[in-house]
Amino acid sequence: MNLLRLTAVEALALIGKKELTSSELTDACLAQIERHDKDVFAYLNVTGTSAREEAAAVDQLAEDRPELAGLPTAVKDVLCTRGVTTTCASRMLENYKPFYTATCVRQMQDAGIVMLGKTNMDEFAMGSSTENSAYGPTRNPWDLGRVPGGSSGGSAAAVAAGEAIWALGSDTGGSIRQPAAFCGVVGLKPTYGSVSRYGLVAFASSFDQVGPITRNVTDAALMLRFLVGKDPLDSTSIEHPEKITLPEDRDLSGVRLGVVKELVGEGIDPGVMKVFNETVQKMEAAGAIVGEASLPHSAYALPAYYILAPAEASANLARFDGVRFGLRAGGTNDVTEMYEETRSLGFGEEVKRRIMLGTYALSSGYYEAYYGQAQKVRTLIVRDFEKALGEFDLLVSPSAPTTAFRLDEKTGDPLTMYKSDICTIPVNLAGLPAISIPAGLSEGLPVGLQIIGRAFTEPAILQAAYSAEQLMDFKSVSPLIAGQD
Repeated sequence: MNLLRLTAVEALALIGKKELTSSELTDACLAQIERHDKDVFAYLNVTGTSAREEAAAVDQLAEDRPELAGLPTAVKDVLCTRGVTTTCASRMLENYKPFYTATCVRQMQDAGIVMLGKTNMDEFAMGSSTENSAYGPTRNPWDLGRVPGGSSGGSAAAVAAGEAIWALGSDTGGSIRQPAAFCGVVGLKPTYGSVSRYGLVAFASSFDQVGPITRNVTDAALMLRFLVGKDPLDSTSIEHPEKITLPEDRDLSGVRLGVVKELVGEGIDPGVMKVFNETVQKMEAAGAIVGEASLPHSAYALPAYYILAPAEASANLARFDGVRFGLRAGGTNDVTEMYEETRSLGFGEEVKRRIMLGTYALSSGYYEAYYGQAQKVRTLIVRDFEKALGEFDLLVSPSAPTTAFRLDEKTGDPLTMYKSDICTIPVNLAGLPAISIPAGLSEGLPVGLQIIGRAFTEPAILQAAYSAEQLMDFKSVSPLIAGQD
């Protein structure tokens, strides 16, 4: 049996029947990390010793086994973990060890997961390719010459490479769904506020949301069940109104699907469109009622996002000043010089770019012209979604306009890089839930299908995604996993 092919639900069933131990599964993932992570570089920090200790402790429990029974899990390095270095892939936090654990990580640990380590990412979650990490890029397990997407590229690559059963990621403008699409795995961005952000190092506080990256839709539903809920430590969190259940075997009969016309036109790669159209046809044959939906202001989503998100980043990253925690530049004469030197040395180019953009947008004389106008656009996009989701149960689009592009292909052109998120950013502006599932291959590389729903309708999205998943010929097994058969 190739343990690296197991889903979380399959692994739990085998562990429950005593046909597999958590230690065996954890050792298999750690061995895969040892074999391949020097090339993939999904992890910034592998906590192998503590992972084996946690797995052994779970195996010794005769009764009252935790519900997630020692499942090996990767954690994006933007989530604080007590006593374990949390860097956000930045030199600014190179040696920072938090004294507390993010609520979402603690919830998973309370349920029995084993943390394998902290995954690579774009610095402070700012990027679409995981090439902005201060420690080097992550590579796509389907083709090591290509990017895994970003900013949760390390988490997506770890799952795709068999270096974890599943992983935690975060999504600000598509940072779960786009890398999931590039790496041929499932990525769910929950409704804003449904998962606590306490312990998530903030990039853009009104956009950031933690979510699962998994092998299949059922695993995404299982993880989400343990993540949602009101957290007294996060005032923006809310109790989820619907119980998160695992999807059932049923077709798509009667489900009204709206194909977002603005997200399937110019700018979408022909190979991606071919896979997307074939998938929609399969969903229609399975009973879905397919029509054309419109988000007329979505063309303004990208420029609005790149005003609002950098503005919030400018405020959030002001705390990294060399005084309270993280890097501090030496040899300076006064505090202002120390601030400047610390931030110059600690932040990478993309982070500096976004801080400058955000500071400019918030500056006196430009606030209303840029930030104020972008907020108005955000309101219009929210209304577009309300209208479209009044006509349809769910909306569908490609998860990304292209398949995974080559390393260094877009690093010299930030605007082209930003366009990698044109399909996902509107969802974050509206705070809605959306999932990316593997739909097929274009020239040997995975293509993702995005399914979007109304706020707090994750069960309906997961059910539709599961039903669609059963129609796919493609199974999310990268060459690095298949090579262990």
